[in-house]
Amino acid sequence: MRALHTADWHIGQTLNGWSREREHEVFFARLADVLEEEDIDLLLVAGDIFDNTNPSGESQRLLYRSLAEFKRRRPRLVTVISGGNHDPALRLEAPADLFESLDIHAIGTVRRQAGVLDAREHLVAIPGPNGNPALYVLAIPFLRAADLTGVTFSDTETGLSIEAAARSFHAEIVAAVEQIVDDLPLIATGHLHCMGGIESEGAERRILIGGSHAVPPDIFPPRLDYVALGHLHGPQSLDGGRVRYSGSCFPLSASEIRYSHGVTILEIDGRSITTRHRDIPWPALVLRLPKSGTMNLNDLEVALLEVVAVPDMGLRPLVYVELAAGPDAPAVIIGKAEALLRALPVRPAGIRIHRAVDADPESAASAAPVISLKDTQPEDLFVQAFSRRHGIAPDDRHLAGFRDILGSL
Repeated sequence: MRALHTADWHIGQTLNGWSREREHEVFFARLADVLEEEDIDLLLVAGDIFDNTNPSGESQRLLYRSLAEFKRRRPRLVTVISGGNHDPALRLEAPADLFESLDIHAIGTVRRQAGVLDAREHLVAIPGPNGNPALYVLAIPFLRAADLTGVTFSDTETGLSIEAAARSFHAEIVAAVEQIVDDLPLIATGHLHCMGGIESEGAERRILIGGSHAVPPDIFPPRLDYVALGHLHGPQSLDGGRVRYSGSCFPLSASEIRYSHGVTILEIDGRSITTRHRDIPWPALVLRLPKSGTMNLNDLEVALLEVVAVPDMGLRPLVYVELAAGPDAPAVIIGKAEALLRALPVRPAGIRIHRAVDADPESAASAAPVISLKDTQPEDLFVQAFSRRHGIAPDDRHLAGFRDILGSL
């Protein structure tokens, strides 16, 4: 049998106010082609189907329309969807009666009966050509603190750490299904951060709060032949390839431009499972100008003209701009950059201005006087941190936002 592992679609995402809906439509059309070309029997979607817990009607229609098309293209396809930290857990499960007719199984919550983990509700039998189960999928959604029995966030002698509680949960759920699956392949899904996995900035929220957001890959018992993970947006393998992130569908932030986006194809031969990455081209270019460092406004104009000169560009590119500070005020530089971007068929994803830094920041830091916390104000620290991060001082709206947050504490 052959399976396809994907995750982190984030349907409904906007970037700097720009909708990604058309990009998702193109991605799903290409994914349908891959399902057909690769003769896929099983589709695994490991969380963050939506970008937020209140997806729009358009986002939900896009999901359902795409799933129906997948089934039309591959009539024997079985789809298993598990929820992520961005997803509306109960809303994922709501169409269960309709999903059943399309061989779609959606698990958004941990199922319990009278407080006891109901592992059977997470187990999906995948039929082979003769109709009998050929393998099983253990669909595990994003685990919230309430799902981890005995977890504690304090350094006390009672209670379990996040790692210990997650390890106990997976041991319990696998032990509960081992007799059912016998010696057939057993694949699990999950949505969390494993130690050793590389994070990207901008779209991944740190999850599993309490000072420990990452767990080691050996929390997954050896009986699991493959673990299809979501949450980290770069495709990567852990534990010798047994545990894998498929990565996001296309760049969802500037830090993901360097990734090779696509899906993971699983070749299943008994309990031997091998994987390979298959690229899916981006629906639209996502660019950082320049690729590294900064540029001035004249260089930006030249670079933009080169971008739009590409034939068959397709959907308008999303462009991040990194500018060097100049003699003009930051607001003036940003205004001129925005005018250049508006004049061309591109979508501004963000503009930042970087001021020149000291050639020897360590010596500069050591020369700065040490100030006691009692002699500082929170707003002063915010202004310093903002200026270091963005190269310009915060304006009135940034200060107003900070004061609102400070007042709510």
